[in-house]
Parts: sequence; structure tokens; C-alpha cells
Amino acid sequence: MGHRGHLKEHYESLIERLNAGQVGLPEPHDPKIRGAFLELLEIFFTPEHAALAARMPMQPASIHKVAKRLNLPVDELKPKLEAMCDKGLVMDLIHPRTGKVRYFLAPPVVGFFEFSMMRANDSYPKKRVAEAMNAYMHGDSAFAEDVFGGDTVVGRAIAHQEQLAEEELPDVLRWELATDIVRDARAITVSPCYCRHKAEHLGHACDAPQEICLSLNSGADFVARHEFGRSIETSEALELLHQAKQEGLVQIADNVQKRPIYICNCCGCCCGQLKAINDYDLPAVNPSGFVPQITDERCKGCSKCSRACPVMAIAMTPKRIEAKRKNDMRPDVNMERCIGCAVCAAACKTKAMTMVRREKRTHVPETVIERITRMSIERGRLPHLMFDANESRGHRFLNRIMQTLVKLPAAERVLANEQVRSRFVSWTLRNIRDPTGDR
Repeated sequence: MGHRGHLKEHYESLIERLNAGQVGLPEPHDPKIRGAFLELLEIFFTPEHAALAARMPMQPASIHKVAKRLNLPVDELKPKLEAMCDKGLVMDLIHPRTGKVRYFLAPPVVGFFEFSMMRANDSYPKKRVAEAMNAYMHGDSAFAEDVFGGDTVVGRAIAHQEQLAEEELPDVLRWELATDIVRDARAITVSPCYCRHKAEHLGHACDAPQEICLSLNSGADFVARHEFGRSIETSEALELLHQAKQEGLVQIADNVQKRPIYICNCCGCCCGQLKAINDYDLPAVNPSGFVPQITDERCKGCSKCSRACPVMAIAMTPKRIEAKRKNDMRPDVNMERCIGCAVCAAACKTKAMTMVRREKRTHVPETVIERITRMSIERGRLPHLMFDANESRGHRFLNRIMQTLVKLPAAERVLANEQVRSRFVSWTLRNIRDPTGDR
């Protein structure tokens, strides 16, 4: 494809647009990987779609607002947006009660990268896409650092609830349990696992089931509407969760407490998030609120827990035992690396390992707005979120952003203030008292 300097203007603008989002598409550090990076752009976006996407809003907007922004008649724009939705490049959200439709540019993750592999047959050349994505995402660290380099990431681990210690169960919150998340969802779809489907086209897929990843709520609506998966009942979704646990898969959900849009069932060998931990030592998954606790008297030193751990957080180390000439082996858990998925506890046949509350719990954003705001702050992109291409947001959106900002710790509010440098934001952050008592 050539070098970045040979790219047409609409692709240059598209790259800038994507890199203004909370998850961007950065150029690789290694010049040898640049060809794969540019190839992905041309595979996903035709020149016309690239030109449209470069000017699309990053937050949901009505067809009339998008048409005004793109200077196109609504009747001419709508079929173009529908075609981009069918490719997963643009997302359309339909309000379940009012039926109002809003459109926005999909990010690479969770977005058009996944959608490209979630449908069995479409216009994308699957093997070519898989090879280019593998080179770009795993042959260079730039993308992983952008997606997973902040304190706030896109996904969070959910502990297998069957492995939680009995005394912990009364205090477990509904959003911490995969079964409760599924039961609370108003719509559910199942799709092929994007990561294992990609690995299949690369010739190294594992034997874990493929059609097992769930989209929920508005995510399920989009997936069903554009045929990236099939709608299922709650009972089938619960069966799939059980199957995933039996297969030793990690359950990773949207990193929010309210109305998550997906639960993936992931393996350490194929999953992009888990591979970012293993390959680049990045905190790519927000850990659950639980960690394994080992009962030495029950442990046989078999190493099943260590071999099952998807992020290689468990090492078997020798332990001296009274009146024994040979050392016994015991699991040593790296708590900084552990994501609290409970796959290790499920693999332990002697019940020597159970899951107990993590002493210091990590923060889980309450809503998608909070997650997006935190990610934008940490990646230096808050101005793009609040003021999109010199267009001020609507009062309702800005109000939700400000409600999120004033709840942030003081240090994060200062960082947000430095990024935006808006009199309105500065005044608000200066005059709203922190609920913890700090200014």
C-alpha cells in the first residue's frame, strides 16, 4: 500500500478522527508493520466511507444533525449510513421506547474490528483481515498501549460465581455476577467469538467453542438488526455461560455497572485482551473484586490451577514440609497480575482454592458515560469528547459529562481542567464540592 505520505486526504482525516476517540487507531511504532495498518484502513473503508467517517460524530446524533454536519440531504445520506452500519463502521442506536434513531462512528474496539469477524459470510476477505489485524495488533505494541494503557479499560473480568466462598455470597452485587447480568438484560444475542474466528483464519484456533459470545441490551439490538449474531432467550444465554465455565473460559464484560452491552467468553490463547496482558504486560482487563485463596492442607501440588490460568499469574514454587526430604509444590499467585476470573479455582479438583474479596477493589465505572469520560481524560482526549470539531454538545450530554467530572477524584479533575481549558468547565470544577469532602 505504500507509506502514510501516499495516503489520500480522506484516509488521513479518518485516522485523525479515529484517534480523537477514547479508543484510537494509532500508527505502529515499527515501520515494518505500517503496511498492515494501512491495509486495514483500505479493507474496512472505501474512499467514500472514509470521507464520511472522517466527519461523523463520535457521540450519537440524529440523522438530521449528521446530514447537516456532512452537508448532505437526509434521503441521500441514510442509505450510505445503513451500508456502513451493515459493515459495523457506524452504529445506529434505536431508543427502545421512542424509536428515535441516532448514529455515531464505531471505534476500532469494541467496534468494527470485532464486527468484521462476527458474521460468517460478508464482503470482508476474512483471511486478509485476520493477517493484517494480527500483524498490527500483535506485531507491535502501539495499539495495545492505546487501548489498554490507561487505568480505565474497556472490559472487566467476572468471577465464576460457583467458586466464590460461601461467606462472600451475601455481599456480591448483581453486576458482579454474569448470570444476573444476563437475567437483567432486555435483549440478548450470540455471535461467533471474534478472536477465535480470527485465529481460525490464521491457522491456530484453539478447541474452545466459537459461537458463545453474548451481546446485551442496545448492543444486542444492533447485532441482531445488522445480522452480526442471532437473538436468543435468557435460558440459552445461561446455558452458554455454564458451557463457558465448563470449558475454563474467562468471562469478560463491558467495564460498567449499569446496562453492559456484552459478555465475552475468552481464552488466554486467542483473546486480544488477555493476550495484551500476556504479550505486553499491560493491565488490559479490569480485575474482578475477588482473588484466589489457597488452603494448603487440601492442595496436592498438581499445578492444574497454574496451567489453567489465562494470564500466567500462578507459578508453582517449592515448599518445605516437616519430616519430608522432598519439597512439595504450591501455587504462588501474583496478585498484581491476577484478574480474579476464578478459572484457577474451577480447575482445582481438591477445592484447595476458593475466591475471596480482594482487599483493594478496582473502580468499575457506573455508566458508559463515566467509562468514556475516564478513558478520554487518561488518554488526553477529553476536549474531543466535549467539543467535537468545534461543535458544542447538547446541554443534556454536557450535563452528564459534568456530573461524571465532579465525581472524579481531585487529581483527575485537575487533569481534566488542564485538558479542556474551558471557562465553563473550570468554573464548575472549582466550585462543586467533592462528595468525599475534598475540593
